[in-house]
Amino acid sequence: MDVLGGDGRPHGTLGHYLAADGSVGERVGVDLSGPHAGVVVGKRGSGKSYTLGVLAEALTDASGVAPVVVDPMGAFGGLSAAGIEVVRARTRASALPPRAWCDLLGLDATSPAGTLVWRAAEAETTLDGMRSWVESRDADPAAVRAASNHLALAASWDCFSPSAPGVASLLDGGAVLDCTHLQGAALRAVVYAVATALYRAAVDDRASRLPWLLVDEAHACASGVAASAVETLFTRGRAPGASVVLATQRPSALPEVAVSQSDLLVAHRLTSERDVAALADARPTFLSGDVASRLPHSTGDALVVDDATEAACSVRVRERRTEHEGRSASANAPTNRRNLT
Repeated sequence: MDVLGGDGRPHGTLGHYLAADGSVGERVGVDLSGPHAGVVVGKRGSGKSYTLGVLAEALTDASGVAPVVVDPMGAFGGLSAAGIEVVRARTRASALPPRAWCDLLGLDATSPAGTLVWRAAEAETTLDGMRSWVESRDADPAAVRAASNHLALAASWDCFSPSAPGVASLLDGGAVLDCTHLQGAALRAVVYAVATALYRAAVDDRASRLPWLLVDEAHACASGVAASAVETLFTRGRAPGASVVLATQRPSALPEVAVSQSDLLVAHRLTSERDVAALADARPTFLSGDVASRLPHSTGDALVVDDATEAACSVRVRERRTEHEGRSASANAPTNRRNLT
């Protein structure tokens, strides 16, 4: 078996080499012995979330590593059959620093309301504590009201909890963070907190296993307040042993550093000229010529760019052992026909 990303053990099976005539060849694996930064891209229905699930399965089989999957669309619940715990995504308010709170709520940190939120985040460790602290201040009533309203909005997102799982429990066998109840700023807050916690655990040598953060629909949750934490994993995560892989249908919407700093790029079918151009601009050496003509057309097939071997190859991704729940609903399915009469 050829191993992409290195030649060490442990490694996990990704699939088989794919010839130009559509026949499959030798098995292809992915190195899991060291940290990596990767991107999985492809239009809707091309297999990108499926491939992310294949990688998560491989990580559960390997020793010394643990996948933490951010699941905004409910596509990874089947990984529970592989022993990965599925938990409702929440974070502690204290996981976000004061500046991040202002950015998250769209407040100017130097404004009266922003200053109150900043000071509340410094003084308290819970969202309820922050709200009480603001409401008890002898300050301009308009500023207190604005800060209180913004914190009340954050409370309505249902993503902040003092009992949110800590990094130790996430790395004890891995976890799927069910984010189907979150969107927008709330989703990005969770990604910021998790990415930061995994990075700090690796830096401080508190990680029982090397962490792998796998983020689906990354174009929706790796921006805004989450961008800096995700970029830290791409630019500084490898030294302490923290890995990150983003999956997205819009590579052009990812932080520029994500594609340029990835040592493993898996590209499924893309049809947007802007997204194809984003790949070509980030990988001019490996993707010279007509990039669009090199991208696959069949679901589950991928063009893989590997920095370790400085090469690009075509791969057919293997079938998953666990159920993939990311398929689109169909009116032909019995469960979806019941209300169509």
